[in-house]
Amino acid sequence: MLLKSALAIFALVSQRIKMKTLVLLICIAFVSMTSCGQIQNSNNMNTDNKKREVVKNNEDWKKELTPEQYEVTCSGATEPAFTGEYWNNHETGMYYCVRCGAPLFSSDTKYDSGTGWPSFYAPVGENKIDENLDTSFGMMRTEVVCHRCGAHLGHLFDDGPKPTGERYCINSAALKFEKKDK
Repeated sequence: MLLKSALAIFALVSQRIKMKTLVLLICIAFVSMTSCGQIQNSNNMNTDNKKREVVKNNEDWKKELTPEQYEVTCSGATEPAFTGEYWNNHETGMYYCVRCGAPLFSSDTKYDSGTGWPSFYAPVGENKIDENLDTSFGMMRTEVVCHRCGAHLGHLFDDGPKPTGERYCINSAALKFEKKDK
């Protein structure tokens, strides 16, 4: 009889602990979702409030860009690592925005990060790119977009080389390269 009572008490306590744990997990998930919802997720390029020099609707961009360029620059997609046209480019020249032609990065700041995407430690100048908080896929990252047209370029990380310590990890599909004659 004592054993039966002990088992009943254990089952009741166990259920309450599970229920409290479940309630706690639901509360944590709710708080996480609502607080993250207050942070702007910048994957939708049409909702940024910055005044752009080049503004076109999605249909115009679809007509001018390849499907991959459109997905990357307008929908925030990422090309697979080691597949882009410029990840292993060692030519001297300038990298421009594929949408609006703004100069973004120089081959002088390009380096081999080993990630499979073109990586740069700095843009060509101030006001060439904008940074947005990107909370997609449960991560907090810094998205970089073209200042002139708002095209999604890639992301910025703080594991780059000197002198900046930054790594602009950029999709080849967001860039157009023009070789500089020596």
